[in-house]
Amino acid sequence: MKIKDFMITDVISVTEKTTIRDLLQILVENKIGGVPVLDDDRKLVGVISDGDVIRYLQPKARTVYDMFSLVLVSEEEALTDKMERTLDETITCIMKKKNILSVHPEERLEDALSILSKYHFKKIPVIDNTNTVVGVISRGDLIRYISNRLLANNA
Repeated sequence: MKIKDFMITDVISVTEKTTIRDLLQILVENKIGGVPVLDDDRKLVGVISDGDVIRYLQPKARTVYDMFSLVLVSEEEALTDKMERTLDETITCIMKKKNILSVHPEERLEDALSILSKYHFKKIPVIDNTNTVVGVISRGDLIRYISNRLLANNA
């Protein structure tokens, strides 16, 4: 089986100009956990997940720095303060831009399964030879396939 047989071609994506607020709205409305970040030509420039957002919105804890008896204290930050300060920032500050793993439509389904399991990703962009996003494949897609195959074999 090839990835093109299972990938979702109606890709929900964002651009580098998308704000964190807009990203959150897209994730919630579409009940998804992440999206590819594309340029104007639909080329893959990054990925961002709900986990990236959660880690970024994590308020800073109170920290004490002792620099040879010069003590500096950074105060604890409230979640609401961090959200108010950051929701209108663009996603470029938190999206992953380097070492992005992707698959090609002609690769074997097992290749996607290997990446999803090894790196604990929820979703992988599917790109063609010009780095254009043509689909995504998710853990849910693979679970449905595996489940359907098992149920069909047991019927």
